[in-house]
Amino acid sequence: MFSFETAELVVLFVLGALIGSFANVVIYRLPRGENIAWPGSHCQSCSASISWYHNVPILAWFWLRGKCAKCGAKYSFRYPFVELLMAVLFLLAGYRLGPVTLEVFPWTLVEALIFITCALICSFIDLDHMILPDVFTLSGIVIGLIGSLLNPDRNFWDAVIGVLAGGGALWAVGYLYLALRNREGMGGGDVKLLAWIGAVLGWKAIPIVILLSSVLGSILGIAIAIRTKDGMNKPIPFGPYLAGAAILYILLGGNQWSDWYLSLHGL
Repeated sequence: MFSFETAELVVLFVLGALIGSFANVVIYRLPRGENIAWPGSHCQSCSASISWYHNVPILAWFWLRGKCAKCGAKYSFRYPFVELLMAVLFLLAGYRLGPVTLEVFPWTLVEALIFITCALICSFIDLDHMILPDVFTLSGIVIGLIGSLLNPDRNFWDAVIGVLAGGGALWAVGYLYLALRNREGMGGGDVKLLAWIGAVLGWKAIPIVILLSSVLGSILGIAIAIRTKDGMNKPIPFGPYLAGAAILYILLGGNQWSDWYLSLHGL
């Protein structure tokens, strides 16, 4: 039966797809210093404006067979992929953190959706350009701290310690790597990203996020190194693994993992 909760999930899926479409614009334009609001969507090859019905998230790419309707230039499959990924993550967040009630504002769900959106944008920018924009990471820290004051299910000082623990942990790892290998192994963007994660998820999440991101990074990093000529010398952005680990923490009930992990150490 089509229930109110089901309707909410459908709305979240559609909202995620729409935001994913805008995320594609930000991912492409922001690192190039272009305005993300103007001009409107257009083909990068012929500069023709894209009609609204050719810009429907996910479906339009398949309808047009991944090509511009005017000049036939190919569009990357990443566009529908980002839209679908955002839509699915929004749906899963709603399923995990919902349902929404009219009596209580869903602070935790809203914070999760904001984080997922910005973390996904940062991840793809990092994959393309090896940078994590301060406009997201530093703003994310501030928004995360403000959220800890507004969300009755969170604690402000827990978020503050999360910022210090997250940023401090990666800074220490980067400093140690630099001292031992005489080369930079952890960028400042990664440090700020984990501080942002700490502001949103709290200090207890930091060990789990670091562990998950290390596992993800090791598995995928080795696979990428084997398939490339540069081998293990090829720089690999760590931001997507941190962001992915934090999103998994949100969607899979990471608080229980943190409590279990800390209990092992008598904390």
